[in-house]
Parts: sequence; C-alpha cells; structure tokens
Amino acid sequence: EANTLARSLKYGALPVSIELIGTQTIGASLGSEALDASMQAGLYGFAIVALFLILWYRLRGIVAAIALVIYIIINLCVFKIGGIVLTSAGLAAFIISIGMAVDGNILIFERMKEELKRGKTKADALASGFARAWPSIRDSNISSMITAIILYTFAASPLIKGFAVVFLIGVAISMFTAITVSRTLLGAITKKNK
Repeated sequence: EANTLARSLKYGALPVSIELIGTQTIGASLGSEALDASMQAGLYGFAIVALFLILWYRLRGIVAAIALVIYIIINLCVFKIGGIVLTSAGLAAFIISIGMAVDGNILIFERMKEELKRGKTKADALASGFARAWPSIRDSNISSMITAIILYTFAASPLIKGFAVVFLIGVAISMFTAITVSRTLLGAITKKNK
C-alpha cells in the first residue's frame, strides 16, 4: 500500500515529492509478549475455575477438572493436527470455549443435585441428570457453533476467521467432553461406590 501510494504521488497524482525519512523494523517481541500474557491468563483462569469446581462440587468438581484437562489436551491435539495457528484472537476463543466446557459440567451437576434431593440413588441421579442437562447443553452449543459459522462466513479479517474456527472447534469438543468424558468418569466412580 505504501509503494502504491508512493507511485501515485511520484507519477503525477499529487505534485509532492517523497523523501525517505527513516525505516524501522519491528520485531516479534510484541506479539510474543501478548501471546505469553494470554497463555498466562488462560492458565490462571483454568486454575481458578478448577479450584471453584473442586470447592463447590467436591468429588464431582475433581471429575470436571479432569474432564477440562482432557478437553484442553484434545483441543491442542486438534490444533496441532489441523495446522491451526493460535493467534491472540484464537487464544481468546480457546479460553472462551473452556468456559463453555465448564458450563456443560455445571448444568449436569446441578441436575444431578436436583435428582439426589428427590431421593434417587446416585446411579439414577447420574442418568437422569445427564438426560435432563443434555437438551440445554446441545441447544446452547449448537447455537454457539452456528454463530461461529456465521462469523467465519461473513468476516473479512483473517483474525476474526481464526477466532471463529478455534471457537467452533472448542465448542464442539466441549460438548463431547461434557457428555462423554464426565459421564464416563462419574459412572466409574458411582459403580465403584456401589
């Protein structure tokens, strides 16, 4: 763009001469610092969320924290295999999707609490809790994925498209881990307690 403007100015578009005043090279340290700060914020956020889950839900909170770690590992593997570069916007989308992964577990755990208060056994509360939470998890995640697809389709900036891709992948994987990983771990604990 600068060369095009310089050419336009030089060849008669405007009667102004162009002189080179100076050049400056900007290194990647600014982007590196922003990425490091984002990673640090993500780690602190994960630690705070995991601590909250463990304090509030106890054993189920530990299960949710383990499911969250598995969620993060699966996401990073998909990013690596898919060749997805995590920019600052992509990292923000990843951190937001971590929050959505926690949301699914919270819905499940609250439904389980309601079922336990009704006098059901732990195994029955687990089955009913998942069955009652699934429509809410499915609907909220599908609407988020539709939003990500629309954002990707109509965005002009590659940063926004990257955000949309990472967010879409994160939400899809969060739906999988909330239902599959959490359910499997809680089912194993419940059977062991029997």
